[in-house]
Amino acid sequence: MIELIVLDVDGCMTDGSIIHTSNGDEIKSFNVKDGLAIATWIKMGKKVAIITGRNSKVVEKRAEELKVNYLYQGVDKKDVVLKEIVAKEGLNFNQVAVIGDDLNDYKMLSLVDMAFAPSDSSNLIHDVVNIFLNRAGGKGAIREMIEHIVRKENLLSEFLSHWR
Repeated sequence: MIELIVLDVDGCMTDGSIIHTSNGDEIKSFNVKDGLAIATWIKMGKKVAIITGRNSKVVEKRAEELKVNYLYQGVDKKDVVLKEIVAKEGLNFNQVAVIGDDLNDYKMLSLVDMAFAPSDSSNLIHDVVNIFLNRAGGKGAIREMIEHIVRKENLLSEFLSHWR
């Protein structure tokens, strides 16, 4: 049973665009449908971790809004951070699902049995991904991932019960 989902940001939670204003502010666009699925996953008593290579106040704000359990930014070795979280939670890697889209996610994706990639992910990670999504990063890929998990694990009724 999956207890923890791990999300990359740029290219998974977003479309990978990084926009800087003339004031130096960073702008990212998050998909509200992804957010609703993440929030529902957490309402089910499950955990969510965001592990990203960049630092962004926008990501911090989004994680707070969604009540994400773990937020790690500026991470070079995502696999090391994932191992720490798994140990802290007392989980096995078969209880973890990960989504990533590029080379900096490779080692992290290779640790789990349920590794997802958005439709627009790099071909160079395809040998460690076993579930390829129809949706692109920032365009509902996270929602599709969570819906895949709840269906596969017969949790759809519980997932929907939070909105009925």
